[in-house]
Amino acid sequence: MSGDDDPVAATDTGAQGGWLVLIYRIPSEPTRLRAAVWRRLKGLGAIYLQNSAAALPAGPSAERALRLLQREILDMSGTASLLACSVLAGEKEIRAAFQGARDDEYEEIVDKCHDFVAGIRKEFRQEHFTYAELEENDEDLIKLRNWFAKIKDRDVFGAPGRQACEEALAICEKELEGYGAWVYAGESDGA
Repeated sequence: MSGDDDPVAATDTGAQGGWLVLIYRIPSEPTRLRAAVWRRLKGLGAIYLQNSAAALPAGPSAERALRLLQREILDMSGTASLLACSVLAGEKEIRAAFQGARDDEYEEIVDKCHDFVAGIRKEFRQEHFTYAELEENDEDLIKLRNWFAKIKDRDVFGAPGRQACEEALAICEKELEGYGAWVYAGESDGA
């Protein structure tokens, strides 16, 4: 049976052609080592299959990052095995968990976008139209966009929350443009 004829292979493989699974063990002390590995895996967008076993959709950048982390774990006097597999048992649930993790990240950005818009509107209410505030808000929006880009890069399955996040960022952009127009208008009035 070819891969095209296999319904599991045709529908249940990772977006890049499978999955990478890192199985590791780290000494219990110091605890900062465990926390560092957890943060790195979370930053890569990995999901935990169980304690000390994390999965990512396969791809060249994911493999490089996990190989590097594997070496770092070994340097911590731990053990680490990196497995590549084309199909995982329960993949539907694993993919759903992966998408759920991305949706949670998108939701965090949407929440920050709401805060961003509230901050801009507060400046309007207080009639606080300064270049310094405009610059600060522009930097905040750049950070939100960069954060979104990182999540989007690891969102290989197209999580449903992406669209709401894109819309929230567009609202932030529009609010900032409106605020900027008032800042520039104040400059021309004061000149």
